[in-house]
Amino acid sequence: MSTTTYPCRQCGAKLEFAPGQQALKCPYCGSENAIAKADAETTAVAVEELDYQAYLARAAGNEPQIERQSVKCPGCGAVSQLPANTTADRCPFCAVPLIAAEAYAQRTIQPRAVAPFAVKEVDARQRFKDWIGGLWFAPNALKRAYRAATGIKGIYLPYWTYDAGTESRYRAERGDYYYETESYTENGETRTREVRRTRWTSVSGEVAVAFDDVMVPASASLPRDYLDNLEPWRLGELQPYREDYLSGFTVEAYQLGLEPGFTAATERMQEPIRKAVLRDIGGDEQRIYDISPRYYDITFKHILLPIWLSSYQYGGKTWRFVVNGQTGEVQGERPWSAWKITFAVLLGLIALFIFFSLASRH
Repeated sequence: MSTTTYPCRQCGAKLEFAPGQQALKCPYCGSENAIAKADAETTAVAVEELDYQAYLARAAGNEPQIERQSVKCPGCGAVSQLPANTTADRCPFCAVPLIAAEAYAQRTIQPRAVAPFAVKEVDARQRFKDWIGGLWFAPNALKRAYRAATGIKGIYLPYWTYDAGTESRYRAERGDYYYETESYTENGETRTREVRRTRWTSVSGEVAVAFDDVMVPASASLPRDYLDNLEPWRLGELQPYREDYLSGFTVEAYQLGLEPGFTAATERMQEPIRKAVLRDIGGDEQRIYDISPRYYDITFKHILLPIWLSSYQYGGKTWRFVVNGQTGEVQGERPWSAWKITFAVLLGLIALFIFFSLASRH
């Protein structure tokens, strides 16, 4: 199916979702159409955890899908789903021009839920301005590059979330401290001291750890540490998927499938499992030789989460600034000015020289 458009009843322009207002709003005349909130039953179905194994066995290939006009960026490879009636745009991830004539139809699994934008564009722009203004040792040309950029864009990123129970058998050694009295000679005198030793004991066991909503971005267009640092997300505010919430925003197509997504989720589960094993071993030190986890009762959700993103070119590179569209949490990349840093170091050295020169005269 094609992307739905919402014409304004007053002027005919395309309505766009208004962050935080639960309404579609005309960017020209300000006319609004309220979006009816889904009832509790519809919302419960939308955020229901789906059985992972059963889905792979029976539903894969038969799930609801959407068809979008998608464009692959020639610069960074991100696949963006363009809004309807768009003839040209820029890649939101690297600012390289995109041409709608190069778009192709792509069918993707329809997300079951979406977290609507809560942070308004004007607020996201102010956070970007404050961030740029607060950068120490940033090149002066950076602000000019920022002003020349196409601005900040609202994007929905695809995510998988996974729940799972785990039981992990382990083999390890537990180290317990004990102390021995040791004699030694110092300056011709015999003395004693307490020396700490470690007694190692082979141990094995099993730990159970339950996981809820392990977040895995199905996007490879932004650095993973940026996305991790945008957490936590307010998953309690998820709404049933509907086109209204997407109006006026870019939607990135998922690049990571359901099974690879779960593999990525298990990687995020490793550290909590390891910590549980360390607690189970006890003692003063631990040596872990093997952990063998088993995953069961695996469930998942496919959702869209909102970010504001600005990409701008400076010094032949792409720099990005990201705002969590729910909470306002910010992450960003920044260049450094070598001459500003050098100048600051020289000023510091001159100040030290003057200080010690004056001190030596007194």
